[in-house]
Amino acid sequence: MSRQVYLHIGAPKTGTTYLQDRLAVNAKSLAAHDVHFPTGSPLVSPGLFQFRAALDLLGQDWGGAPGHAEGSWEGLVRKVRRRSGTVVVSHEILAPAAPGQVARAMRDLAGSEIHVVYSARDLGRQLPAAWQESIKQGRRWSYARFLDRVEKHRTWFYRAFDVPRVLGTWGAGLPPENVHVVTVPHTTGRDRHGDLLWLRMCEVLGIDPDWAPLDSDRSNRSLGVAETQVIRQLNRRMDRAARRESSYDALIRDMLAQGELVKRESAAVKLPPDRFDWAEEQTERWIEWIEGSGVHVVGDLEELRPVRPAEGESYRDPDRVTAKRQLKTSLDALAAMTREAARRPDPERQLSTRVRAQAQRLRDR
Repeated sequence: MSRQVYLHIGAPKTGTTYLQDRLAVNAKSLAAHDVHFPTGSPLVSPGLFQFRAALDLLGQDWGGAPGHAEGSWEGLVRKVRRRSGTVVVSHEILAPAAPGQVARAMRDLAGSEIHVVYSARDLGRQLPAAWQESIKQGRRWSYARFLDRVEKHRTWFYRAFDVPRVLGTWGAGLPPENVHVVTVPHTTGRDRHGDLLWLRMCEVLGIDPDWAPLDSDRSNRSLGVAETQVIRQLNRRMDRAARRESSYDALIRDMLAQGELVKRESAAVKLPPDRFDWAEEQTERWIEWIEGSGVHVVGDLEELRPVRPAEGESYRDPDRVTAKRQLKTSLDALAAMTREAARRPDPERQLSTRVRAQAQRLRDR
């Protein structure tokens, strides 16, 4: 049985949400061309199925009870082994995997022609997006502290972004032509086949874009400076980092951070001007490594260079948002929460209704 397995390992904040959903919504039409995006059952999305598999491979339990992902990697491997043609596995948390975890993945998928795909983005956009994502997930650190830790190589995001480290680990033992770097364009052009990034991914996977005609409406949109600061302060007030199982965590992340507050017009979070020297040094190291490694590049390595702000362009520090702007954003968040609370059924009223119904049934006997 001939099988090619493409492991799309990230990086985070490079359009992975869009790419994964594009694969999922077109899974049936792609399967007709022997291109498969495995899932566990019709009731579980491929994205969730593969997220749990990635958690299991990495020995982690993000967002769930201890052990909730146990056995998921083996389940994914079984699905892959049953397929021929092209099989795509995609999740961005795989990027910073340790050598032992990568070695296990390669052993478990032995018998397939394995490819590693890594989408890469310039740090000028990737770092602001990463800080916002960490705030959405419950972190409380300031933007300055986050950037300081990145520069000291002390965050999960840095380990996921560092091209030589990631591809040096995942590409160990693979022919260079089986390791693919897809650059994320500075501007995303659209045509009848969809996003330019998607077209580049199709080129790597050997997919005719016409095989996947449905576009994705999913995106992980960015918050502005005021909105991010309000979520950060809410994280501190609610102690989200220490209570990840709480019901309000999903409200803050899903309804506010990824719903109501991204709709507001607000200044974007950008890389501070004094951080560009470091970002450019990292980029030079990345490009030098990629060019020397012989890996396959789709796109333009020049797109990995961060674009400095135009001369005279003002910079808004996300750590210094005025109280007035935070108040306005907070009131919008409160209004959204109030509407959500009014929409949800009252548990006590529901209980009372059930009790009355039960009493009526007893009287009717």
